[in-house]
Amino acid sequence: MLVHICCSVDSHFFMEKLQQEFPDEKLIGFFYDPNIHPYSEYQLRLLDVERSCKKLGIELIEGQYDFEDWMNAVRGLEKEPEKGARCEVCFDRRFEVSAYKALELGEKSMTTTLLVSPLKSQEQLKKSGDVFHATHGVEFIAFDYRKNGGSNDQSRVSKEEQLYRQDYCGCIFGLTMQRDQQHRLMDEMFSPLSRQILPASIEERIELYTKRMDLEDSNIPYKIIRERFLNYRLMRASVKTGTVIIPSYPLFYSTINRTSTEGKIDFEINGQFFLNREEVRFITLQTFNTLTASVYKNTQELMFNAPAIEIEMALRAKLTESAFNTSAIIVVDEIPAAKITLLLETKTYDDTKEKLLLL
Repeated sequence: MLVHICCSVDSHFFMEKLQQEFPDEKLIGFFYDPNIHPYSEYQLRLLDVERSCKKLGIELIEGQYDFEDWMNAVRGLEKEPEKGARCEVCFDRRFEVSAYKALELGEKSMTTTLLVSPLKSQEQLKKSGDVFHATHGVEFIAFDYRKNGGSNDQSRVSKEEQLYRQDYCGCIFGLTMQRDQQHRLMDEMFSPLSRQILPASIEERIELYTKRMDLEDSNIPYKIIRERFLNYRLMRASVKTGTVIIPSYPLFYSTINRTSTEGKIDFEINGQFFLNREEVRFITLQTFNTLTASVYKNTQELMFNAPAIEIEMALRAKLTESAFNTSAIIVVDEIPAAKITLLLETKTYDDTKEKLLLL
């Protein structure tokens, strides 16, 4: 039987149940989810599915990530709610490709782990599956593992197996509406020019879950916990003297009361140059290099190849002697003598992130 897989939280429990109920049935996992966006999120979910299938001893095939074709298929349905017409088209697209894969492999039946997701309509799924049974000859089997406490069992299994528990379906349109309703920043879509791995970002999760797999391969016990923290995203920033833009780099957690401010350097203490407004301070790239043991040639190089956030945070603590300081600290090649216009648009917000602890 071909099993279309959407994510490990749904698939691990679902395929465990299939193995228990059909011990003689060979299961083939098929990860085909071009709806997942951004691509880094797709990579993260695939990574966790690979680990899950490995633990269950199930062969896994990755389908094509044909995101553009999927976007064309749902064009005009961008505003549809969860379980609406867009979801139905999405199911049709994924079932069609899964049915062809089943035919290619000589399988006569297929199912999908989407059936166990409480966010999906089983009726929609059955409708899409029955259409492809009639047109392609591949029987769609709709297992209902939600009933009789199945959803609670699924939650228990996902916690016991420490699976990656995503908080949106994967679709960019569903994510946009969900974050709007939650009044939350859609930080999944941030990709900084500095190439840094930001806290609670998809890229940070990929690093964590990759390390988790390495620990398991080495039989090293661990625990994944969640912790609350103050997150931060830089939206845009610039420093100008007159009409000339100066290469500049704000340290992580740099904020001001407004989006922009103007002023002149008022005084200097221990290599820190303080603006006469908004608690802003500047340091030179030379000071940055000295205090972080770096060798950047100019600030522009720093802008596009920044160090790890931990290095910036250690520098901030050294400069401010405080664990709670969020004043703007701006790195420049040389301290401007003329009037400075600083644009700094940022977001700070309560957030949670995963953390891996060795036992």
